[in-house]
Amino acid sequence: MKTKRSILLKSAFAVSAVAMLTLAACSKPADKAAPAADAVTATRADWGALSDGTKVEAVELKNSKGVSARIITYGATLQDLMVPDKDGKAGDVVIGYDSIDGYEKTPNYTGVTVGRYANRIAKGKFTLDGKAYTLAINNKPNALHGGVKGFDKHVWAIEDVKSGADQASVTFKYISPDGEEGYPGTVTTEVTYTLNENNDLTVSYKATTDKPTVINLTNHSLFNLGGVPVTRPATDAYVTIQADNILAVDKTLIPTGEMPVKGTPFDFTTPGLVSDRVKSNDPQIVIGNQGIDHNFIIRGGVTPTPKLAVTVEDKVSGRAMQISTTEPGIQMYTGNFLDGTIAGKGGQKLVKYQAMAFEAQHYPDSPNHPAYPTTRLDPGQTYTQTTVHHFYTVK
Repeated sequence: MKTKRSILLKSAFAVSAVAMLTLAACSKPADKAAPAADAVTATRADWGALSDGTKVEAVELKNSKGVSARIITYGATLQDLMVPDKDGKAGDVVIGYDSIDGYEKTPNYTGVTVGRYANRIAKGKFTLDGKAYTLAINNKPNALHGGVKGFDKHVWAIEDVKSGADQASVTFKYISPDGEEGYPGTVTTEVTYTLNENNDLTVSYKATTDKPTVINLTNHSLFNLGGVPVTRPATDAYVTIQADNILAVDKTLIPTGEMPVKGTPFDFTTPGLVSDRVKSNDPQIVIGNQGIDHNFIIRGGVTPTPKLAVTVEDKVSGRAMQISTTEPGIQMYTGNFLDGTIAGKGGQKLVKYQAMAFEAQHYPDSPNHPAYPTTRLDPGQTYTQTTVHHFYTVK
């Protein structure tokens, strides 16, 4: 039979043990603080379906500074880009469509990834290693932006989505079969959109092939820094371009050779108001349907890292953009062929000068101009391209 003393001792030991455990718990080093929420997020969601039922998704990248970018899998397209103005009010700065229906039925290259070959190839023909290739003529009399069903009209696979403290990204992938749109080789392409806390939206590409081919990729976003819906022409902005020469073009917009910009409406070596330049009667402006649709030869040519190429400043909104790229050229397009027949976001008609594109790329028709920077890609090589869009405000 247990004595009263043994019971009391046992109880005392039990209390002491509990106290020791409690003390140990209290003296235990504090758990590491839970990691802070990602400052830059990537959110994946459904975004409708094509007429044949193919599912389309969207990934929205968003930072803590009020900049966000929505990219959809159809054409790896930048559908929406929100950027604050000088008063801190965010506004969409790219034209496009509110739903997948617009992108499928009235494409017009708004925000898409263009491939296999951005820009024009004369008469849809080129020769590679002695073999002639014939492409679709979709911009008479030339081939334009990869053909009738280029990279912009396919649903890309989402390969990777990342959020983080400093940046977020999404990577899309498309495999173009040998012979697609007349181009040789099976080409595997990835494009990655990255948004960081510095308000940089970076678009980077890589591609490989199993046969010799030509490739020239770009993003075809059409910007209006004043905001969408559009209340002022995009050409009411000041542009600076790091280029001393452009490629002059014939009446079908195929390059005929280099032309110095000095003394012409194409001289943006110092800030120039675009709306003043497109009023010119310069023959090259007239050829462009009273506008600019020309390749500017960027100082430095092809570079391993991006160099400054273009600065755009909208004095009214205060929004500004700097474009840096590894590419040797920027195709500036002032929306000269937007003719009001297509309704964009909010049902607004897309009209002349409503938006401007600055397409970082190699030169138009390069496969037919041996002296131009090469667009050839061989097996075992990797095509790369990086273009950074940095957004900021000016007073």
